[in-house]
Amino acid sequence: MSHRGNTVFIVEDDHSVRDALGLLLGLQGLSVALFADAESFLAARRPDWYGCLLVDIRMPGMDGLTLQKRLRESGCWLPVIVMTGHGDVESARLAFRREAVDFLEKPIDHARLLSAIDEAFARQDLRQDDEERDAATASLLDTLTPREREVMEQVVAGRHNREIAHALDISPRTVEVHKARLLAKLQVGSIADLVRLSLRVSGKGRG
Repeated sequence: MSHRGNTVFIVEDDHSVRDALGLLLGLQGLSVALFADAESFLAARRPDWYGCLLVDIRMPGMDGLTLQKRLRESGCWLPVIVMTGHGDVESARLAFRREAVDFLEKPIDHARLLSAIDEAFARQDLRQDDEERDAATASLLDTLTPREREVMEQVVAGRHNREIAHALDISPRTVEVHKARLLAKLQVGSIADLVRLSLRVSGKGRG
């Protein structure tokens, strides 16, 4: 599959494991970045990093699950693949609750690792697509006049033209004009599409 500039960020304190994973993934044509501990990864991390994180659970200092939690709390949504030489059910459950892509026990099964990386990249691409779509929608919403926003709120609330006209103290014909203009500006073809767009925006706001 096509990876849009994806990098696998490997955080592993065992240099032999770290180097072996870097070599394996490099031979697969993947871009890799290696870190010996969670602290060095956090110090180097930039908001525009794109790809996935491959992290060991047990490391000196901050452990892998704490790093995963810290990233989520900071708003970083790099998909995470967790590795462990000491797997246990509770750690796996915690990792998956924080939306880990997979929980891999050492020695790492290479085929399963590559499959997990493919899934992680797909998740990252999907999130990027969502963010780009949301940004485009926000730009379109910014083109609405205050009155068009008022009409939109009334429409998505399920009110009919006469109800909207009465609420806003305008004529039903003016309501129709505003509806036509806001549908055109938002590039939606129906009231149903308008409602769908509104629900998506309001859902993002709550998140």
